[in-house]
Amino acid sequence: MQGVPEQFSDERDSARFRHLSQLPGVELYHAHISRYAFEPHTHEAFGIGAIEAGAERFRYRGTHYVAPEHSVVTMNPDELHTGEAAADDGWRYRMVYLEPDVLEEVTGVRHWWFQDVTRHDPLRARRIGQLIYGLWHTEDPLGQKGLLLELIETFQPLARHAPVVQDAGHRFDRARDYLHDNYMRPVTLDELANVVSLSPYHFQRQFKAHFHVTPHQMLMAIRLWRAKIFLTHGMPAADVAAATGLTDQSHLTRAFTHRYGITPVRYQKQVTPR
Repeated sequence: MQGVPEQFSDERDSARFRHLSQLPGVELYHAHISRYAFEPHTHEAFGIGAIEAGAERFRYRGTHYVAPEHSVVTMNPDELHTGEAAADDGWRYRMVYLEPDVLEEVTGVRHWWFQDVTRHDPLRARRIGQLIYGLWHTEDPLGQKGLLLELIETFQPLARHAPVVQDAGHRFDRARDYLHDNYMRPVTLDELANVVSLSPYHFQRQFKAHFHVTPHQMLMAIRLWRAKIFLTHGMPAADVAAATGLTDQSHLTRAFTHRYGITPVRYQKQVTPR
C-alpha cells in the first residue's frame, strides 16, 4: 500500500503491516505516527523494534515511558500498552512481532523474557531497523531466514531466558486465561469474579491493580488479536466480527482502528498474499 491509511484523521500518520509466507509467526510493521494515540492493546507475540526518528510516549505494565530516537523497544507477549507522540513530529519506528515458538525454533533457547521495555542503544537500534527493513524487502526464503537469525542474534543479549513467576498473580492469570478461552461470547464481571472466588467489584479492582487495565479492556485486546489472526487467514471482516464476539462489522472496524491505526479490511489487504 502506498500513502497514508485512509482511517487516520491526520495525513502525517501512516502504518503498514507485512507477513512473509515462508516465515509463519513473524509480522513486520512500519509506521510514522504524529497525532494518533493508540488505545491499550496487546500482542500475543514478542514485539521488538527501533525508534528511527522522533520519540514515543507509552504506558507499559502501569508505568509511563518515553523512547527517543535510536531506542530499542522490547515487549513481552500479552502485555497491554499504549502509544502516542512525545515529539512535535511524532515518531517513526519499525517493529517485528515474533511468536514465542519462532524464537525457540530459531535459537533452540526457551523461556524468553525482556525485563526492560526500552533502552537507548543507537548502534543496536540502527541494526535492528536495518534488518527489519531487509526482511521486508527480501523475497528469497533462504535470505529471509538468514536475516531473521541475524535479527534475533542482535537483540538476544537483551533478553533473559527464564520464566517470570509471580505467585500472588496466579489467580488473576486464571482470569486472563478464562478471557482467552471465552472471548467469542459476552463475558460478565460476575462470572470472571467466580473464577477466582472474589466479589465482582473487589475482583475488578484487584485485576486492574495487577494488569493495569480493566477486564473489559483485556477482553477487547484479546478479541482484536484474534481478529488479526482470522483476517490473516482470509476470513471476511463480517465473519471475523461474529467470531470474536463483537456486535457487527462496524464495531470491529471502530475497535480495530482505535488500537492498530488501520482498518481490518486494509490490514487484511496488506498481510495476505496477492
